[in-house]
Formats: sequence, structure tokens, C-alpha cells
Amino acid sequence: MSLSIDELAKNFLSQKSIAVVGVSTTRDTGCNLNYEKFKNAGYAVYAVSPNTAEFQGDPCYPDLKSIPQKPDAVFIFASPKVTEQVVGQVVELGIKHVWMHCMMGTKPGLAPEMTSVSAAAVQKCRENGVEVIPGSCPAQFLQPDFGHKLMRGLWRLFGNLKVEQTA
Repeated sequence: MSLSIDELAKNFLSQKSIAVVGVSTTRDTGCNLNYEKFKNAGYAVYAVSPNTAEFQGDPCYPDLKSIPQKPDAVFIFASPKVTEQVVGQVVELGIKHVWMHCMMGTKPGLAPEMTSVSAAAVQKCRENGVEVIPGSCPAQFLQPDFGHKLMRGLWRLFGNLKVEQTA
């Protein structure tokens, strides 16, 4: 069965707790923005970064296994190599929803330096029953600001929000 980006985003955003992988205390990032959006929307949010013990006054965990309660979903804003490691933990922990950030919608090849998407990690998710969104950004779907609404519209127009479902 093939799901559209809108259905995948709705499923992801219907979860109650989200681990956000890639937060940074040294620079302002899109990952930090998404952490704040999830938190402000009432999700139980877990910051994940091996580089800090605290993020915006909340505990920050070095990896998914260190979070005291298994999250329902994981948002990844990190390099594709890190994504592969995180997806290994996702599968091991039995988490069923993953969103890999990509600035270029679901076409990571357009800007390989601006994506968290790993083809191997996407494949591993699909082989293990994990619903995966390989690209785009939750900020385009969760109370989007003007810029994120514009990006979602442009990426949809250019076909950059199609999700290939092949394993």
C-alpha cells in the first residue's frame, strides 16, 4: 500500500512522543526549530545529541537507547551516516515511525549536503515495518509559518513531495 506525504505526515504527527535527533546548543538549526514546534504543540519531546546533556532546559540523551521511555516516533536532522545508526536503534527498540529531514522535499539527490536521508536507512525501515518519511520537514506540516507553507507548495508543484514506496 502506498501512502502520500500528507498521509505519512498525519500518521507521524498523530504520535504522542517524539525523539528529535540532532539538536544543537552551539548553533541555531532547523532541528532546534522542530524540537520547539513539537514541544509547543504538546508532544512529549526527547532531545537527542551525544554532544550535550541538556537542551533548552530539558535532558538531552546521547542516543535513543538512553531515553527512559521509548518514543513513538523519531525525527532525524543529522548526516545520512548518523541516520543509519539511529535507524538501527529504531528497529532494535521497535519504534514504528521515522522522519528523515531533507531541505529539498523527498528528492535528497538535489542537495546531498542538506539531507538526513540515507537510502540504506530507508530500506531498513521498510524491511522492518517502520513507516518512514524520506525527506521534507515536519515544520511544513505542523503549524507551518509562511516560509514553510511556501516550501511545501513549491515542492508539491515541482514533484518533490512524492514518496517512493519501493523497498
